[in-house]
Amino acid sequence: MNKYIVVNQPEKWHFSIENITVISSQEYLTNPKYSLLKKARIFNLCKDYSYQSKGYYVSLLAEARGHLAIPTVMNLVDLKALKLVRIVSDEFDDVIQQSLKNIKSQEFTLSIYFGQNVAHKYKELSALFYKHFQVPFLRVKFNHTTKWNVQSIRAISESEIPVEHMESVMVFANQYFSKKRYDTPKLTKSDFDLAILVNPNDPAPPSNQKALKKFIEVAEKMNIYAEIIEPKDLSRLSSFDALFIRQSTEVNNEAYAFARKAQQDGIAIIDYPDAILKCCNKVYMAEALNNANIDTPKTVIVHKDNRNDVIKQVGLPCVLKAPDSTFSFGVKKAKTEEEYNSLVSSMLKESDLIIAQEFCPSDYDWRIGILDDKPFFACKYYMAKGHWQIYNWDAKKKDDQDGNADCLPIEDVPQKVLDMALKSARLMGKGLYGIDIKVVDNKPMVIEINDNPNIDLGVEDRYYGDLIYTEILTALKNRLD
Repeated sequence: MNKYIVVNQPEKWHFSIENITVISSQEYLTNPKYSLLKKARIFNLCKDYSYQSKGYYVSLLAEARGHLAIPTVMNLVDLKALKLVRIVSDEFDDVIQQSLKNIKSQEFTLSIYFGQNVAHKYKELSALFYKHFQVPFLRVKFNHTTKWNVQSIRAISESEIPVEHMESVMVFANQYFSKKRYDTPKLTKSDFDLAILVNPNDPAPPSNQKALKKFIEVAEKMNIYAEIIEPKDLSRLSSFDALFIRQSTEVNNEAYAFARKAQQDGIAIIDYPDAILKCCNKVYMAEALNNANIDTPKTVIVHKDNRNDVIKQVGLPCVLKAPDSTFSFGVKKAKTEEEYNSLVSSMLKESDLIIAQEFCPSDYDWRIGILDDKPFFACKYYMAKGHWQIYNWDAKKKDDQDGNADCLPIEDVPQKVLDMALKSARLMGKGLYGIDIKVVDNKPMVIEINDNPNIDLGVEDRYYGDLIYTEILTALKNRLD
């Protein structure tokens, strides 16, 4: 397997290791040869891992390309979730107290380089934090009240490493990159307790109130206790056996924290945190679909170096998408070159990479609901009145915000649309997905892979009725079994 160390400035790094190549983040993100590599391990040592930075995208696109990334995007996002950090640190509280018991001050900072600290006595503690977060350079701050507590955990760049530590860091690095293996970190038979996460302030909830009521009614008939919980209820999550997320999912909102906590506690989930990370980023999706040879409208990942060449490839008008746009938020149409330049300049201030896509007008999009590799509903979503998208959030009347929908039996879906939906869902792993597909000139193209798709009473359940709710609840039960 090819090994690559990805950094911002390759000239600063010197490793005495065979068969490992140091490249820049810009090269990995933009040079087509790296997207074509079939087997590669990517060590991401970028100086910044913040959301939508180059460091973030290195790990994200590595996963989209089927490369093994350290750290993964999940590792990076975990660092930002303070509640998760504290929950994790509680799990090895005994080691923290034992390791720090002789420190006299009220504060202590632990710097971890490739899972090690320059002081051997903190070896076990350093290894524990690294094993969980998998970030090459970590800094953990502790404070002492009645006992030692984790105050913060963050990734640091090489520029923050003290000069006196650098010799040890290079030793640790050479040891680390020479390794052949790299670590990655109540059962019921019938009745179980289900938490349904809902945000009452959600601007575009994935299930309407009638659907939520129906989930609870059907659950009761299946001997499942179901309860609506809200974002403030994270501390209660461990009292449930299963979690069904029915609030809009984003990497930076509570849904991800709930999914990750559920995963750590062995709670059955729909949907998995990995699905949230992947589906919520259009850059990942574009790379993954391209890598799997799944047809889409002409798509280009836009960055500062290629922005002037994009119109030649996708034409005008074109659709511009922020990486984490959902429900048509953050999706714009550029009709002219001037409009394109203005929108791209604005969007690249928020993210190092955005998506440009060929505009493919159609009367409707297919939405195929896939649950654990099986289609279980099919809808035609029509465009909002007088608009080019299904949702028009600028509509003056609420009734004009979204278009009509037809729900059909699965057997009425064209086979090539169904096959494409199943292939696309498999890229994301098992879970609940809504695959949006346009058919233009008899050619199906994937527009979107949605985790957490809409299940609204009177829309997605119009043909199959209660079976839609039963299928989802059964999938959660199967996860427990």
